[in-house]
Amino acid sequence: MDTIFEQAVKGDYAIDIPKNFDINQIFDCGQCFRFNRSESCDNTYNGIAFSKKLTITQKDGKVIFHNTSKEEFEKVWHTFFDLDTNYADVIGSFSDDRVLAEASAFSSGIRILRQDSWEALCSFIISQNNNIPRIKGIIEHMSEKYGKPIESESGIDGYSFPTPKALCDAGESGLFALKTGFRAKYIYDAASKVESGEINLSEIDKMKLEDALPALEAIKGVGPKVAACTLLFGFAKHDAFPIDVWVKRILSSYYSDGASHHFSEKNAGIAQQYLFYYERCKNNIFI
Repeated sequence: MDTIFEQAVKGDYAIDIPKNFDINQIFDCGQCFRFNRSESCDNTYNGIAFSKKLTITQKDGKVIFHNTSKEEFEKVWHTFFDLDTNYADVIGSFSDDRVLAEASAFSSGIRILRQDSWEALCSFIISQNNNIPRIKGIIEHMSEKYGKPIESESGIDGYSFPTPKALCDAGESGLFALKTGFRAKYIYDAASKVESGEINLSEIDKMKLEDALPALEAIKGVGPKVAACTLLFGFAKHDAFPIDVWVKRILSSYYSDGASHHFSEKNAGIAQQYLFYYERCKNNIFI
């Protein structure tokens, strides 16, 4: 018997693969920075979210959540992987747009992860003018330095993402020492404003997009793109449509007016992810 499935019957939690679920697409589309492909097991990723370590495998019709109870799956990972959203309906709503229909068919395994809002905000501040390997490295070093250890029977499995208070206490100089560069002052400003309550993430969660965007842009260094990414990936606001240089090129390539108003419906953010992933894979773009 395969080792993965031996583990599954010894206490891991397995589900049938949901429709429109592909862990390779989910973790390779640039929405999340703390999950990495396993070097020893195919279709397996290791990562940390909500101060919990997860190893997840998709194989032979099953998704296996290793070392995970049913209770933890239902409390944490069911929501994290957005398993209540019917992505087939979302894809169907794009059928009148030839380009988007092709992109969504190619990228149909992507689900928008429902990440911790503070972690998403900080991560996308770090992402500015940066590439994914370097973003991941900074986040890991930051977590090791200022996060809390995640312990298991075998020892320390990793570190939680630092709280706003921990990054406030680190100070701008401590953050700069993590090789965050010009972003250090932005991370510190975000941490200070969230810790003081000047920026209330719970209140932003309740806002409509048009109010939530400027609320986040009150943080130093947070512009429309970082705010939209934070709202899409950290607040599950699927109407947020992040636009960077890559997305601008995609829009200008496929739409005569080069505008994003084609995706003004409630699932615009999902459309953006389909287009971005499709174009990235088609043209072998590495970010």
